[in-house]
Amino acid sequence: MPGTGAMESIDEVAEQRPAQAREQSALCIQPSAFFLELSLDWIVLRASENIHRLLDESHVTLIDEPLGRFVHSQALHDLRNLFSRLSGTTGIGRAYAVRLTNDPDLVDVAFQLSDGRVLLEATRSSGSYGEAFGTVGGLISGLANSHGQALLDGAARRMRALTGYDRVTLVCGENRAESSRGAFAAPADMNADLPAIVADTAAHAVHIFPRDEEDSSAIDALMRAPPGDAVEALGRAAVRATMRVPFNVDGLRGEFRCDSRTMRDPSFELHAAAELFAQLFAMRLEIDHLRNG
Repeated sequence: MPGTGAMESIDEVAEQRPAQAREQSALCIQPSAFFLELSLDWIVLRASENIHRLLDESHVTLIDEPLGRFVHSQALHDLRNLFSRLSGTTGIGRAYAVRLTNDPDLVDVAFQLSDGRVLLEATRSSGSYGEAFGTVGGLISGLANSHGQALLDGAARRMRALTGYDRVTLVCGENRAESSRGAFAAPADMNADLPAIVADTAAHAVHIFPRDEEDSSAIDALMRAPPGDAVEALGRAAVRATMRVPFNVDGLRGEFRCDSRTMRDPSFELHAAAELFAQLFAMRLEIDHLRNG
């Protein structure tokens, strides 16, 4: 399984970015994740070129083969059952501490349906199940008596407490709030083309095979590699890792952007807890609008 490696200074990271930026495209995944694009029958259509570290098989070998050939039958059964409950929605399914093969390392899995394809991503298991979810209710309750801009400010502070990132920016329509541990070189660019999770902007992207972009849904992967211009912009702002948490409740749209000065190990569980917080916040914001609109 991939390790985190040694911490590097911001200046060292900046020197690495130009070469890295040329490597990144829609058909790349971050190296701390593994990626499979499957048909609805769970036939492998594409695989990240580091997949051998997860399934002990070459990415070339997997193509056009059923996933069941390479993973434990019980794991496949459980994942397909979970997927069957997800079908027809735009949500993300997650499973934690999954043993896919005889490898002793467990993985966390996230999958979603995109344009008739199943996108399956896996990362090393964080082993912290329930810790983040257990705090969401209390954090939302703390917003009960907040209104207007104070509600936005409180939500940004609580999202930062939940995630542990150095800065959280909240944008909803024309309104904006920020909670930050120290100053950043630049404000968060909420229009940047970023995936849901960027674990380390200094990490070199891993290609997805076949590399031809035609007919691929990899652009929707939670941990696709961000484009080079976005990586460079994050570097100028001294951001090493970031997480996007959009929300949409009855047409009320917005996004939390969580930024870190240091790399962060990816956590599907933390991202799911942040999504839950964002949705509950959006409901409270809608109530506030109805009361004071």
